Amino acid sequence: MTDTANYASEANDPYLLSAGETARVLADAPWKRLAVVGDSGAEGVTEAFEGYRCLPWSERFVEELRTVQPGLESVNLGLRNLFAAQVRETQLTSALEFRPDLAIVFCGGNDMLQRHFDIDAVASELALIITPLRETGATVVTSGLFDITASPYVDERYRKPMSERIAAWSERTKQVAARLGAVHVDLPRHPAGTEDIYSTDGLHLNARGQAILNAEIVRSLAGHLQAR
Repeated sequence: MTDTANYASEANDPYLLSAGETARVLADAPWKRLAVVGDSGAEGVTEAFEGYRCLPWSERFVEELRTVQPGLESVNLGLRNLFAAQVRETQLTSALEFRPDLAIVFCGGNDMLQRHFDIDAVASELALIITPLRETGATVVTSGLFDITASPYVDERYRKPMSERIAAWSERTKQVAARLGAVHVDLPRHPAGTEDIYSTDGLHLNARGQAILNAEIVRSLAGHLQAR
């Protein structure tokens, strides 16, 4: 794993945005109601990393979006251990009732970790979550996955098949997002993926990883705003 000793704090991490940069790139952000749905990736399961505030990406994102939309209302329905179908069954109705104009959807990771992974079925579930949100006019964000097999906490025996599944699911998520007009955060090729961004559970992002994920969501939405 790449050494991060030369920028071991939020203040000088090259992958993060300063408060001023975030405010600038989100200056035209119209969103006033944010809903987050999904599994532990949405919930923001994490652990401390020296030099970084121990915050899930969603709390960082809300904090930053409120610099340009002080009245932002938000709800995070994310819950660990859920499969994509369970996310749809237990969270979609509540998300729609909240009437978001921005929705961030993270799911499929738990499906991917099962012995049998039906990627077509999981992609269909993702589409069934995105579609009704898009039909309300909401901007929807999806994300690929960092390749956590770069982490020393992943058993060597599982690294190759897990890496292949991460790549496949990230690509399929990207395709579903493109087809349905969602904004996609492309993480598999991010240079931080080989650095110290992972929790010791071998599954989630640590506080640094959460900060970088938030920065990439901000960048992706900034690109979306510029392209409108």
